[in-house]
Amino acid sequence: MKLVTIHYEGVEQACIKIEDRYVRLYTINQLEQMGWPINVFELLRLGQLDALTTWYNEGGREKIGAMEFVQSEAMTAAPLYRHPRKIWGIGMNYVKEAAKREILFAEADPVSFMKPDTSLIGPNTAIELPAQQTEHVTAEAELAMIIGRTCKNATEAEAMGCVAGFAVSVDVTAADIHAKHQRFLTRAKSFDTFFGFGSELITRDEIADLPQLAVETWHNGELVHRNVLANMIYQPAYLVAFHSQVMTLLPGDVILTGTPGAAVIRDGDVIEARIAGFEPLLHPVKADVQDNRLLNQSETETES
Repeated sequence: MKLVTIHYEGVEQACIKIEDRYVRLYTINQLEQMGWPINVFELLRLGQLDALTTWYNEGGREKIGAMEFVQSEAMTAAPLYRHPRKIWGIGMNYVKEAAKREILFAEADPVSFMKPDTSLIGPNTAIELPAQQTEHVTAEAELAMIIGRTCKNATEAEAMGCVAGFAVSVDVTAADIHAKHQRFLTRAKSFDTFFGFGSELITRDEIADLPQLAVETWHNGELVHRNVLANMIYQPAYLVAFHSQVMTLLPGDVILTGTPGAAVIRDGDVIEARIAGFEPLLHPVKADVQDNRLLNQSETETES
């Protein structure tokens, strides 16, 4: 099942998407006399996704085909949700040659960091470059795992049962800040607009061959990096299990899984994440002129 969040009639709300048709959960509730939450985060938080998925797989999909759907011109894309309790990021997680995986896996634990929800933006929203603090910013495509149930000290065998599904994302880094010192990683990752979060959640059962799923970073219309999940040093189940031993994972938490590669972004660029089965996640890039406005205002006040 593919859940999508759209902005429609002034509200960000969930739909089920089949091909190019978007049917709101509000509509499904009315026709099926159900009470499912009409936004994705609440659906996860209240543990209702499994019931909705079962309904969908046991006849609901066919019923949706006859329901009223939202006209594409009447809606805009929105992030899947805006306030996950936690956003975990994973660094340096892909190899080009699978033979190197076991060696690197044995050498160290995952490189992980956290991002605030204030960094989160939805599709087509601009990444703003904080020019007063950084001059070298990179962006990269990543597959995001969405936690579907409370998870603490999970084994690898149990871990994927805690995953509701997957989304497409863009992670952004002030690379020059991080280069000054490794301890600056969190700051380098945490600026406003530094986390692009797609509209779509594809449930785990819809992806038949997860290891062969390809993640692609596109920059100004050109493919610059591509790799498959099979070449991850730390596989998705391991990442969930590992981090569940650090802190309790909660429904709606997001774990980014690393990138095949980043692109340097500048004012006027377009960065895009593409993963098979998902709508591409696109972000224009622009310089943040707020600091300049404040500087100009200060200079004016001083002159007067």
